[in-house]
Amino acid sequence: MNGSGPYHITFLGTGTSSGVPMIACPCSVCASPDPHDKRLRSSVLVETASTTIVIDTTPDFRYQMLRADVRKLDGVVITHSHKDHIAGMDDVRAFNYFMKRAMPVYSNDASEEVIMREFPYAFADKKYPGVPEIELITIGMEPFTIGDITLRPIMVWHMKMPVWGFRIGDFTYITDANRIDQAEKEKIIGSKVLVLNALRKEKHISHFNLEEAITLVQELNVPTAYFTHISHQLGTHEEVSATLPEGIHLAYDGLKITV
Repeated sequence: MNGSGPYHITFLGTGTSSGVPMIACPCSVCASPDPHDKRLRSSVLVETASTTIVIDTTPDFRYQMLRADVRKLDGVVITHSHKDHIAGMDDVRAFNYFMKRAMPVYSNDASEEVIMREFPYAFADKKYPGVPEIELITIGMEPFTIGDITLRPIMVWHMKMPVWGFRIGDFTYITDANRIDQAEKEKIIGSKVLVLNALRKEKHISHFNLEEAITLVQELNVPTAYFTHISHQLGTHEEVSATLPEGIHLAYDGLKITV
């Protein structure tokens, strides 16, 4: 599946729901001075020459947009409705103001229901001045296009919750998963780069752990992989990176790749 590309990917955040460092935690990872161990909540920016999209609006969305100097945003794509993936949506109103239009937000119908419940003022019949202008666009399992970026949804399982991953050309992004059905794995095969969640070393009820993530990358024979949605329980970036097989890396905030 080849898109127009090239696609420029910026990792806006690579941490799990609590971020790294975690509030009040005295562990060596949270105390690490290494900037690679400072992880905002997980999100990526995808850019071409003419189109810019973001996957998920985390609680850190405002700072992520400022840090990456994002001046235009053509759409928001939502993987699922957990708070660490939608909580920053109110701040699209800055783009409303400067771009003079509502922000298209692409999500499945279950996520739409949560977004409308969490941000009811954005959908009220009589809106207070300055609230975000959001245009909800329902996506299913069919590919859809924003500008010149075509996204192919991949449904993965976050325990019992379906979560949308996305393939964009030769780039696949998956977060918050602990199981992928074989038919959905087929959509990933042939990717040059796979981003996958790897929460910690110990097994987890709804996320791949490090060993499971490595095994999946090798099963799918993807040449380059980056792990994201990382908790402080995984270990420091430096120590874990030294143990990873060839072609597999820990992502970090601010990392830029082109696919």
